[in-house]
Amino acid sequence: MLLGLTSWSEHTTLDPTKRKLTLQDYASKLPLVEIDTLFYGIKEASVIEKWVADTPDNFRFVVKTHQCITLHRDWREFFESEKELYHRFIESMQPMLESGKLACLLLQFPPFFDCSSEHIVYLKRLRRIFKDWPLAVEFRHDSWFEEAVRSEMLAFMQEQAISIVVVDEPQVQGQSVPWFSTVTNKAFVLVRLHGRNQVGWTDKTDDWRKKRTLYDYTDTELVELAKDLYRLERQTSELAVIFNNNSGGHAAGNCLRLKELMKIEYQGLNPEQIQLF
Repeated sequence: MLLGLTSWSEHTTLDPTKRKLTLQDYASKLPLVEIDTLFYGIKEASVIEKWVADTPDNFRFVVKTHQCITLHRDWREFFESEKELYHRFIESMQPMLESGKLACLLLQFPPFFDCSSEHIVYLKRLRRIFKDWPLAVEFRHDSWFEEAVRSEMLAFMQEQAISIVVVDEPQVQGQSVPWFSTVTNKAFVLVRLHGRNQVGWTDKTDDWRKKRTLYDYTDTELVELAKDLYRLERQTSELAVIFNNNSGGHAAGNCLRLKELMKIEYQGLNPEQIQLF
């Protein structure tokens, strides 16, 4: 079981002696990180190569795909053609795929992406484009989990070898999806923990980012999560768990606490840098 956080620089709980962490610092503490910078803009392959070089052999990356791939924005705003979008993204990510350090591409779709024939066709298309790349889909429309379509949806995701992201988030009617810990790809499962702040989750003010994932998991909640994580771990080759409850900086502390509660120890992390002063 791999535990990690979204990004690396701001999680100074991992090392209070530093104001910001480098990727090398982070990789001395945890074996997994989620990167969202490619969601906003595709990086040069040389940047990806450096990330690969700065981490140990058994380190893993969850990479959120570009916003045009998940239909948050229209590709015409950024690229000459849709073909260019996919070509540049795949070319950028190739060094990570070849290194074996890519845990998965995270396809986090917007709330309007409901369970419809149009969107099912789109998922099939993405699978063809990315061939055998590891894909994990985070749905944000609850129609995907309705009882009437659930069995067919699960069969489809299994057939496409796409993992459904298991999400812990505030349960607000019409604005959230349930905790759905069903394995659709035995090779890999991704769990993302957003916290349970119902008020912050629905906040529409200008500083909503400071409230949406503002949450500190209690030990009781972490112990309950651990039970389901143990069950998932037995059903898959690799289980990755990302704490995304970082509006208030709680993610790192919660991650370390879960690691302690589950008695997880990692081998082969980056060596810690010795500071003389």
